[in-house]
Amino acid sequence: MNTHALDTSPQAGKTSALQKTSALDTAASWWLTSLDRLERTTAADPAIRVLQRTIRALPLGDVRELLRGRPLGHPVHPVLVQVPIGCWLSAGVLDAVPGAHRAATTLTAVGLVGVAPAAIAGWADWADLPPEQARVGLAHAATNAVAVTCYGLSLAARLGGRSVRGRLWSAAGLAAVAVTGALGGHVAYRQAVGADAAAH
Repeated sequence: MNTHALDTSPQAGKTSALQKTSALDTAASWWLTSLDRLERTTAADPAIRVLQRTIRALPLGDVRELLRGRPLGHPVHPVLVQVPIGCWLSAGVLDAVPGAHRAATTLTAVGLVGVAPAAIAGWADWADLPPEQARVGLAHAATNAVAVTCYGLSLAARLGGRSVRGRLWSAAGLAAVAVTGALGGHVAYRQAVGADAAAH
C-alpha cells in the first residue's frame, strides 16, 4: 500500500480551497493597502497641481465637454480605452495562433493609434480630480506610458522581422495594461468619481 498517496478526502479539498482563498485575500489586501498609501502620498502633489492647472487652462471650449462625456452623461475615457485594450488582448491571443503574425501586427498598430483619443479624454477627466484620486490617476497614466512603450517596441520588432522579440514586448505590455486597468478601475469605481465627474 502506498502511504504517500494523495489525500482525496473532503477535508483535504476544503483545506486546499481555504489555502487558495487565503492567498487571494492576501494579494487583495496587499493591493488595497498599496493603493491607500498611494492615495496619501503627497510627494507628487506640486507637479499634479501644475499639470491640472495647465490642462484646465487649455482653450478647448466645447471640446472639453465632449471629451469629458457630458453630452452622454458619463465619461468617454472608459469607452475609448476598449480600442487599445481589445486590440492588444486580441493580438496576444493571435500570437499563439500559427500563421497569424500579420494580423497580430495589425492589431498592435491599431491599438497604438487608439491610445491618443483615450489618453486625451483621460487627461481631461483627470484635471478636475481631487488630490487622492489625482494621485492614483497619475500612477494610472504612468503605467499607461509603460504599456504604450512596450507595444511601440513590439510593433517595431514585428515590422523588423523579429517576431519573438515582438511577442515578448507584447506580453510585457499586456502585463502593464493589467496593472493600469486595475488602477483606472480603482479611480472609477472604488473611489467612485466617474459618474460624478460627468454629471457636473
